[in-house]
Amino acid sequence: MRDQHGGMLAASFVLVVEILENLAFLANASNLVLYLSKFMHYSPSSSANIVTNFMGTAFLLAVLGGFLSDAFFTTYRLYLTSAAIEFMGLLILTVQAHTPSLKPPICASASTEIQCEKVNRQKAAMLFTGLYLVALGVGGIKGSLPPHGAEQFDDTTPQGRKQRSSFFNYYVFSLSCGALIAVTFVVWIEDNKGWQWGFGVATAAILASIPVFLLGSPIYRTKIPAGSPITTMFKVLIAAVCNNCKSKNPSNAVMGMKTSPSSYTTETGEEGNATKVKVPSQTLTEDLEFLNKAVTEKTVGPMLQCTVKQVEEVKVVLKIIPVFMCTIMLNCCLAQLSTFSIQQAATMNTKIGSLKVPPASLPVFPVIFVMLIAPTYNHLVIPFARKVTKTEMGITHLQRIGTGLILSIIAMAVAAVVEMKRKKAAIESGLLNSAEPLPITFLWIALQYLFLGSADLFTLAGMMDFFFTEAPKSMRSLATSLSWVSLSMGYYFSSVLISTVNNITSIFRHTPWLSGSNLNHYHLERFYWLMCVLSSLNFFHYLFWANRYKYRTESTAD
Repeated sequence: MRDQHGGMLAASFVLVVEILENLAFLANASNLVLYLSKFMHYSPSSSANIVTNFMGTAFLLAVLGGFLSDAFFTTYRLYLTSAAIEFMGLLILTVQAHTPSLKPPICASASTEIQCEKVNRQKAAMLFTGLYLVALGVGGIKGSLPPHGAEQFDDTTPQGRKQRSSFFNYYVFSLSCGALIAVTFVVWIEDNKGWQWGFGVATAAILASIPVFLLGSPIYRTKIPAGSPITTMFKVLIAAVCNNCKSKNPSNAVMGMKTSPSSYTTETGEEGNATKVKVPSQTLTEDLEFLNKAVTEKTVGPMLQCTVKQVEEVKVVLKIIPVFMCTIMLNCCLAQLSTFSIQQAATMNTKIGSLKVPPASLPVFPVIFVMLIAPTYNHLVIPFARKVTKTEMGITHLQRIGTGLILSIIAMAVAAVVEMKRKKAAIESGLLNSAEPLPITFLWIALQYLFLGSADLFTLAGMMDFFFTEAPKSMRSLATSLSWVSLSMGYYFSSVLISTVNNITSIFRHTPWLSGSNLNHYHLERFYWLMCVLSSLNFFHYLFWANRYKYRTESTAD
């Protein structure tokens, strides 16, 4: 009931829950590599791989969360289930960190030749059970919580659509709030009070999120699952292939595109009712005509009988995939913030007055930038854009994503220039082969954080809003989860790109661009220029698809 359910009040519970959930997740993920190497005695490379696999798996599992939300569970139930799973995983990790007998013996001094005893199979099994229960829970939450919040708004009214767009902006703001607490307060606890306390705070945070979420139960709007969207997609694709193979048979001719729209309005004949609710056009469109043959007068079999609505929904999904692919490169750029950018800052002067800032605290910069930019964008930029363009959204979803891609190009160019400045300072000061801090402030690195943080706000919020709005209602959760999959694939692509660059440059040079223990001997500026060029090419690729994309709302108006 519109006057009793949904709205910004209901969505506000989701935003508070996201702060607690992201705090619980990032509190450990941001510092996990240290725990694995210092207390579980994994090698630095093994620790890094474990963290990468853990993060990648958590975000990839968002697809599973989105699928289950659409097909079998409601987003409401899936969140509660996923939060309970993440709580169990964090509880296991907390117990292991607190109990000495469940960890390897304390490592001897680094000056001795005795190697540290690595975690054994039973203890490692407990560690990975906890980690991947957390990953499973995080995947379910990322796949269900954003669409649950977006479902609280009525997309049949302009006010509802505007509020939903604002919700996605503040969802990214909530992510940043949780991250800020995680990379400052909780990381300090882990480093100074013990990891059992760090895991304990994360466990308490995810546990507290459950009653907070339940407080909104009386006013939530909840979408009823409509069955597996994947099944529908495969049915349409298989029917189209089979009917195309039989297209030479006159008895299997495809319904004419010029047939009266009334014959395609709906498969249930509900159009006769005097209703003013807007529904998507139920006529076959000329886009992806190959799929139109899934709707024939004589089907291959009853199992492959498709409706026009199903065919058009599959077309929408196929058309948003190129946009999704174009965002992977931006997330590859974002991956550099947690790797090379921190290593660069470690070679520079990290003092601000008398305060010495640890390089690992650099993620605070993009977090703070996003927290400042999100309200500014929502309350100043968007209202101004609406007045100028005289449109409901002011800035379209694809324009927001495109803005983020442009900012990522600028960020990589800035990163390259800053690296050239850093290496010049190393040469002029004679510290090229020294481990001493360079006479240049690490705040120069904050410039690329500014641009990439802004790019993340525009693109992540824009992607979520775009995928949720454009996807068919039966698969909105699944489509929204593509935002997290893009993030995961960006991190994986970064690893592949670095390996490829090293392999290619080692052929033409004795040493690869990005190899060795001394960052001053890296050709990191060349790598950043390469990222800038690749991002530029990716942007033109994005323009190709964005200019040809037609919003579903436009199709409805037509």
